[in-house]
Amino acid sequence: MLVAGMISGTSADGIDVAIADITGRPGAPGEALSVRQRVFATIPWPAAERALIFDLFANRGTPQAVCRANFALGATFARAVAEVAQAAGIPLGDIDLIGSHGQTIWHDAEGERITSTLQIGEPAVIAGQTGITTVADFRVADVAAGGQGAPLVSIFDWLLLRPADGLNGVAGGWRAAQNIGGIGNVTFLPPLGSDAPPLAFDTGPGNVLIDWAAAFASDGALAYDHDGRLAAQGRVDEALLARWLDDPYLRQPPPKTTGRERYTATLAQALHGAARSSGLNDADFAATVTALTAASIADAYARFAPGPLAQVVVSGGGARNPVLMAAIGERVAAQLGRPIEVCTIETLGIDGDAKEALTFALLAYLCVHGLPGNVPACTGASEEVVLGVVAPGRNYRRLEIGDWRLG
Repeated sequence: MLVAGMISGTSADGIDVAIADITGRPGAPGEALSVRQRVFATIPWPAAERALIFDLFANRGTPQAVCRANFALGATFARAVAEVAQAAGIPLGDIDLIGSHGQTIWHDAEGERITSTLQIGEPAVIAGQTGITTVADFRVADVAAGGQGAPLVSIFDWLLLRPADGLNGVAGGWRAAQNIGGIGNVTFLPPLGSDAPPLAFDTGPGNVLIDWAAAFASDGALAYDHDGRLAAQGRVDEALLARWLDDPYLRQPPPKTTGRERYTATLAQALHGAARSSGLNDADFAATVTALTAASIADAYARFAPGPLAQVVVSGGGARNPVLMAAIGERVAAQLGRPIEVCTIETLGIDGDAKEALTFALLAYLCVHGLPGNVPACTGASEEVVLGVVAPGRNYRRLEIGDWRLG
């Protein structure tokens, strides 16, 4: 099947769109699962829609505003997939299926339990405007089964990224698949042949506080710290960093998830104020929150890694920040007492920028085949469940799944 996957993450800097050929069936003899990327692109949010998203992040929205935003964002997602397909020379009618994560605007936690979650970007609007059957609302079924609704990318990691035993000379060595978007999340993967389950959770802040630091330093002109240039000009305040690491979330055992509802603009402003009071300039603040992301990742590995780590594979926007990548390597080595290979997912032949969008293409494919999309060992759900809600498009009756049709 030719499947498009879309996501707008916690940074809300654009809509990631991947189109891939997906074949096979997980675990089926002679039917190895294959996800072959054809194209990937990020379509920036129009200014009005991005402002609307951040208003909703800040809990400034009536039911009417949320309702209207749901349809407006759905139309923008539809235009994004059409634009990417056209630029790649792929006729829209050739796409069988769309998997849209949408835009998370709230992920509701009561203590250690997620009680509800909301992603907007109406799939019926996407299906109506593209004609393509669309699967969305992936997180809710996992939450309904008692899970955290995240990290959903763990299914991609579990099915496609498990390492060979003896990786980098580490007997029984595990791979840490670390994604760094607005929030950081990790999937610890046992080697092939092991019967150990994976483990996944959100490690804490990813780029979210770094992005705020860039905005503070530029009076809003910068949306992120390009190549870590701002942080590279500053110094890390280790005393302040130690205070910020004394965070109950970081000590909380998995399964756990977090997001914009925790790492808010208000928190960023409070941290910035504390940095100013300690005599830090804007570059120092950027350096220290960059170190916070790296140190929270290293701390998570030291506390919760289920086995000996052989490799850390990084994807997401953070993988393009050399200052952050270097800090991860240094702090992981310090925490674990030995150097660990830290590389980008491109080392494995996968486009790191596209990984999350590819995951939602894969989840849509699993959904219409009736296959589970969550990994309970990673999300904390009570059982494997099929994830997603299907909005039929004009191609629905023609959509062939194996030897039968959906319509």
